Amino acid sequence: MKGHMRVLLTLVFAGFAVARPSSYAVWAADSAIARGQGNGLDSRGNAIVSYEHGEFQWGLRQLFEKTGNTTYFDYIKNGVDNIVFPNGTVHGSYQTGPTFLYLLEKTGQAKYRTAADIFRGQLNSHPRTAQGQFWHKLKYPNQGWLDGVYMGEIFYADYTKRFQPTNTTAWADITQQFTLMFQNTIQNATAPNNTGLLYHGYDFSHHTVWASPDRGHSPEVWDRALGWYSMALVDALEIIPQSNPGYQSILTILKTLIPRIKDAADPTSGVWWLVITQPGRAKNYFESSGSAMFVYSMLKALRLGYIQDTADGSMLKAARKAYDYMTQNWVVQNSDGTMNWLNTVIVGSLDTTGDFNYYVSQTVDVNDLKGLAAFLLASLEIERL
Repeated sequence: MKGHMRVLLTLVFAGFAVARPSSYAVWAADSAIARGQGNGLDSRGNAIVSYEHGEFQWGLRQLFEKTGNTTYFDYIKNGVDNIVFPNGTVHGSYQTGPTFLYLLEKTGQAKYRTAADIFRGQLNSHPRTAQGQFWHKLKYPNQGWLDGVYMGEIFYADYTKRFQPTNTTAWADITQQFTLMFQNTIQNATAPNNTGLLYHGYDFSHHTVWASPDRGHSPEVWDRALGWYSMALVDALEIIPQSNPGYQSILTILKTLIPRIKDAADPTSGVWWLVITQPGRAKNYFESSGSAMFVYSMLKALRLGYIQDTADGSMLKAARKAYDYMTQNWVVQNSDGTMNWLNTVIVGSLDTTGDFNYYVSQTVDVNDLKGLAAFLLASLEIERL
């Protein structure tokens, strides 16, 4: 019966009419909803827990709070109810976890607390490096990837704030996840193609083929991995109390990285290369998901006062320039009124060589939700200005 209800609700949302709105945030969200994206189901209609669905739901939450349009709240709830059974059992990615907490707050339904408790319990048993960094996944022992901080620590922080605000051990652990990742992946000043930014990940055991001799880091700065980490920084700072000792540690990392991210943008287009450490190299290209993530992170950091702009407003100007390029080059209107989002690389992983040739050989997609959701978030920040 639940399967039939899933299909019925999906068809209802698939019939959602889209007209070209003045807000890019609304247009992006409405287009994704019309296509049935980010609804807790895969292309075959089976339940799937996905971090990119969680990213999209994070944007829909903000859009609902901004507009009051219950279509967005209903879509969030429908998507989560596709993966959470009535008793609260659930499987999969932690990045959906913040949505459980949000729906618990809005509806009071116990199943969302149960689902959140299950995810929180999984953190207690998740393997770590000897330093205490969560493994990215079980199949990547002793590896920490920038992506994983976004997938896990936002939920970890939100849960702790709501239910365990005096748990100093948890707060210290959350801070540690950010700082260990930063320390083990930051480019040294003497590194080739130095940007002062963060490599995609590291292997504490140094066993993988790409691990560097010093800290075991991967060889390149990949834009989306850094984008996930930068979004995690600004989102975590919004959750963690300023009185918490870890707040300043995370803020310091953000203040270090955001100006360097700005400086790493292509000076002509204003957006970022897929492989940031190889600007202009043949086969490298401007990639849309990482660029949107950087714009979101820069603008949110400015809005909430985490960083101060220069006297001439160079940070805001850089974000606007990048956003203008995105809307002019990566947004295309369809005949049915929806928009397409272009130039998002489908995947980037460290399960092979992790080198330049690997990254540039991956498929580029249209309407990949990792990029479209990031554009939604960036648009929400632009529209706050």
